Amino acid sequence: MTTVLTPASPLTAADRCDRCGAQAYLRVVLTSGGELLFCAHHGRKFEPELKKIAAEIQDETDRLTVPVTTVEEER
Repeated sequence: MTTVLTPASPLTAADRCDRCGAQAYLRVVLTSGGELLFCAHHGRKFEPELKKIAAEIQDETDRLTVPVTTVEEER
């Protein structure tokens, strides 16, 4: 997924995927105006089509990868 750094606010747990309702990790700003939110799964699934209609894509899927040592340290 192509990441575009924008001054947009970070996605939060309140932001939900427009397809399935899971937590959103991608914000797609459309060239026609408006935006769509997707979970990582649906972002990957629709990536080819989204790239055709997106003015920019805010990709925060890297937040899903937490080093094991970080998780163990929190316990």
